[in-house]
Amino acid sequence: MRDAKSLDYFLLTILAILWASAFFNIKIATDSFPALTIAFLRIFLGAIPVILLCYIKKIKIEAFSKDWYWFAAIGFINLVIPFYLIAYGIKNVQSNLAAILMASTPLTAVALAHFFTKNEKINLVKSLGVLIGFSGIVFLFSDNILINENNIFSTFLILFASCFYVVGGLLTLKISNKENENVTASILIWGSLILFPISIFVDKSWNLIFPTFTPSLASSLSLLYLGVFSTGIAWMLRFYILKNNGLVFQAQVAYLIPIFGVILGFLILNEAITSKVIISLIAVIIGIYIVKKGSKIKIV
Repeated sequence: MRDAKSLDYFLLTILAILWASAFFNIKIATDSFPALTIAFLRIFLGAIPVILLCYIKKIKIEAFSKDWYWFAAIGFINLVIPFYLIAYGIKNVQSNLAAILMASTPLTAVALAHFFTKNEKINLVKSLGVLIGFSGIVFLFSDNILINENNIFSTFLILFASCFYVVGGLLTLKISNKENENVTASILIWGSLILFPISIFVDKSWNLIFPTFTPSLASSLSLLYLGVFSTGIAWMLRFYILKNNGLVFQAQVAYLIPIFGVILGFLILNEAITSKVIISLIAVIIGIYIVKKGSKIKIV
């Protein structure tokens, strides 16, 4: 691994934008496509560039190996469920709200890792970070402009989705000896296989091929962008950053995603940025920062 240079910070920023831009694109896609179809096509389209990368690098994809059940479980928990919950919930809330709620993932990870891992125990500093971060999330619920009785259920669905990301991440530790590209390709394959029949029967996705179904151009482009860029290319860029700069450097993307999510929601969808949004955003970012500082403290 090398010391971070200007190009590395630029690529980290691009990665943050790719992931942050997923939120407003999901919201645009919901104008024409149902949630299960969005989740399926996002995973399916995202799998294509990752599989191609594995082919080019001659990395064996073990989706159907003896460890297939781990890939299937992770694909279901880390992709299928959260992608569906976010797509279903974001239709009724601002995309910037979703970006901030999903930023709680590193905070949830600290709490769950304490109970389900041996070397990620919580300490006083981490506890302080979690408390500050989640205080920002709780404070956000007092913003009646963003959250009200009509969309509070959708808000909780998105927050719930972040928990599945964490559980999926913990399951990934079971196959941590495998290459990142192999794991990602395998769970994307299983996510596609799981969602395909469900979307067919629930959303009646076969209607997509009939001329009577006419999605808007904006929704179609957003869905294509979600799969290819926010999922497939973003994961490949993540691999590049991990290889060259390491996990600690790549983890800094967590600070940038909610910031870009709020900015892009305002620029693209003209979403409101209230004072409570700004305060909550600052609290979450500070919480994540303190948690990461606490992670450097070894408990003996």
